[in-house]
Amino acid sequence: MSSVPERSEVDEDYTWDLESIYATDDDWEDAYETIADRVDDLEAYEGRVTDDAETLLEVLELRDEIMREVSTVAAYARMRRDEDTTNQHYQALTARSQSLAADAQSAASFIDPELQTLTREQFDAMTADEPALETYDHYVDDVLRMKPHTRSAEVEELLADLSEVTGATGDVYNMLSNADMTFPTVDTPAGDEADAVEITQSNFTNLLKRPDREFRKRVYEGYFDEWESVRNTVAASYKNSVKADVKTARARNYDTAREAALDGPNVPVEVYDTLVDTVHDNLDKLHRHAQLKERALGVDELQMWDLYMPLTGDEGPDLEYDQATEYVVDALAPLGEAYQTQVAEGLESRWIDVYENEGKQSGAYSSGTYDTQPFILLNYQQDISSMYTLAHELGHSMHSEFTKEEQPFIYSSYEIFVAEVASTVNEALLTNHLLETVDDPEFRKHVLNEFLERVRSTLYRQTLFAEFEHETHRLEEDGEPLTADRLDDLYRGLKADYYEPAAIDDRIAREWMRIPHFYRAFYVYQYATGISAALAIVDDILENGRSAAEDYLEFLRHGSREYPLELLRIAGVDMSSSDPIDRALETYGQRLEEMEALMS
Repeated sequence: MSSVPERSEVDEDYTWDLESIYATDDDWEDAYETIADRVDDLEAYEGRVTDDAETLLEVLELRDEIMREVSTVAAYARMRRDEDTTNQHYQALTARSQSLAADAQSAASFIDPELQTLTREQFDAMTADEPALETYDHYVDDVLRMKPHTRSAEVEELLADLSEVTGATGDVYNMLSNADMTFPTVDTPAGDEADAVEITQSNFTNLLKRPDREFRKRVYEGYFDEWESVRNTVAASYKNSVKADVKTARARNYDTAREAALDGPNVPVEVYDTLVDTVHDNLDKLHRHAQLKERALGVDELQMWDLYMPLTGDEGPDLEYDQATEYVVDALAPLGEAYQTQVAEGLESRWIDVYENEGKQSGAYSSGTYDTQPFILLNYQQDISSMYTLAHELGHSMHSEFTKEEQPFIYSSYEIFVAEVASTVNEALLTNHLLETVDDPEFRKHVLNEFLERVRSTLYRQTLFAEFEHETHRLEEDGEPLTADRLDDLYRGLKADYYEPAAIDDRIAREWMRIPHFYRAFYVYQYATGISAALAIVDDILENGRSAAEDYLEFLRHGSREYPLELLRIAGVDMSSSDPIDRALETYGQRLEEMEALMS
């Protein structure tokens, strides 16, 4: 029998308030029909976008109004589906909203190509005639920058229509991994409260923190053996996801899929390469971490099922959700009273869907739209790691809130490159607060361990993923087949480089199959650059106080009104250099030395 509750068994106070968007599904249907009818209004402007300043402003404002409403309709359906991914009704609503979003994108697809017939001087002249166009200045600059990679209106409409198809592999993977796959129940060690525990996507890594090594091995083997049973299906899914990335990039006149992905936010590929090179130059620190874990566990050779074990050698203290929220709110004091108060009020306003339930989407994310409150999906597991995830997602939500307060809709969808900075700043502030205020030496050890694990899993692990993605797309671009065996071999080799002191087995070679972010190509590297920038920002805030905090909050308020590297310069960070990455890895090394001294 499953120990995971049904959705109906979860206390409402610990669920998100989606009724604040639409009180009933009937209200959603009304909103859906209204906006679906409005999509066709865009057609009246095709061929006339640049006729005059008044017409240009009208079409841009209409497009924004439609996209705002579509995003709200889509967010509600998706979040309802994620409450229970087996619910066919909300799967259908999500599919309909995705089709609506694709229709809206297709209907608006003529706008950018027509804008690209303008010169910058012509747009400036239009702005002089219609000052309200000033709002769109950065947007137009970005559109004109992308002119070499924008096709004719007919081709753009076709690419927009195909967006559902090119993204379908991610939907297939999501249904397979969250709704259809059933992981085994494994026997627990003698003396445990329960005789057995069911492995889930949400609790897998938490189970690998249990102190009984044989239990961890059973969990590890059972989990990856289930992935082995769908190995060919996942390989086919991922292969076609990569193929879609490559073909779409070529359709837009890019040499590589990576170049296409990074050009969207205007991030040079050199930033990606600098990250990988700098991390490789510092693999010795990760190897030291693995060796320290090997000694802490008292084992002859570190195995893959040992990697998640804390250096403290046990599961760590239980941490109730309400206590975690108190720690997080207190930790945010350096960002000012207004920020802190807004977070506290959000926690009381059902921003967060806290606990795991049967069928719930695994992992965690921050959602919501320009016209709703923030919403956060968690699968809280009563531990320190879950507290950090809460702080992380609140960083995303507060970034959205600060952006909405200052920016129009067109600049509310900030790039992931900067989004992961906001989330990780909260994590770093939490670490500092706990180490400064909590006296319990055992708790402090766990906080220090959490910091080390966060850097390991965010900076090192995501860079490993980034290397994997780069190589899989390169192979596809070179015409080499992406078979399950080839993917396993590639991943196994990277794992061996990064975790040199540990034993590499066949099961860990399948780990690539469990990473949903791979279906959003060249996304994960931003976690690594994000933690690097965040640690630099927090250093400045703790050293310089209010002035540095205000610079950071100004960065949050800018949304996507500037390009990512320029936005980070507002917060005092230059990600075009290796300096923030070096600083982050230096801090990691220092914390590692602290832990080595404590354990000795």
